[in-house]
Amino acid sequence: MTKKMIGLPRPELIAEIGWNHMGDMDLAKQMIESAKKHGADTAKFQTWSVQRLAPGEWDRDGRREIYEKAELSKDKHIELIRFCQTMDINFLSSACSLVDAKLLLELGVKRVKIPSPDCRNIEMIGFCITHFSSVLVSTGTATMEDIEAIIGLPDADKKITLFHCVSSYPCPPERANLPRIQTLKKRHPRVGYSDHSQGITCTVLSLAYQPVALEKHFTIDRQLPGRDNKFAILPEDLSELKKALDLWEQVNIDWGNDYQDIESGARQHYAERFDWHG
Repeated sequence: MTKKMIGLPRPELIAEIGWNHMGDMDLAKQMIESAKKHGADTAKFQTWSVQRLAPGEWDRDGRREIYEKAELSKDKHIELIRFCQTMDINFLSSACSLVDAKLLLELGVKRVKIPSPDCRNIEMIGFCITHFSSVLVSTGTATMEDIEAIIGLPDADKKITLFHCVSSYPCPPERANLPRIQTLKKRHPRVGYSDHSQGITCTVLSLAYQPVALEKHFTIDRQLPGRDNKFAILPEDLSELKKALDLWEQVNIDWGNDYQDIESGARQHYAERFDWHG
């Protein structure tokens, strides 16, 4: 009997390093290397400029200084892109403005992520559809009306991947709202899941909805500074998630509807044990 897959694509596994590196390129490279070693297909970062940060509470609570430290310059982007190439892992970054998207385009990046706060920036999304080969859009803060506007853009059906997420971080499991993945899939062919809950349980459970990609915040040490490090999964968690994907592939092998050849021994055993014709 010939085995075959049932047509379910293996979800891309994205390790969201973000700004957990706090601007330390040696640390960022350690995170990339660890993400690759423990099963990630893609290492993801965030692209922004503090110069374009509007005045806010971050000017009074010390966050602006943190953002300045964690900001990736053009040269740092180039360094990380090249290191990802060396490690044979995909590079991806969230563009936090149109200017940031243009920087990634200038650096030859083919795919871009639109973070949830910018999912209503139709001008930016339209630009990215035109200039990038693939555009990943988080929809955590989007209404269904917002989503209709996104998927109604020219070529969105070819280039956009919607990501279900709950932007509140960390997200309690009872607010993960996984059925929304199915709702999005009824409107668009490619839907991923950016999981902001702690651990990997919700991520694994989301496989029931067949997302095309899974994204989790990732770190190599929860004691590192920054909020995201405290709630990110560790290398051993990423390994377990990779194992779950491996098992998911195995249990979705289609062996047909008749009894399998591994049943032949049992079939013969019962035929000999009982007189079916008596």
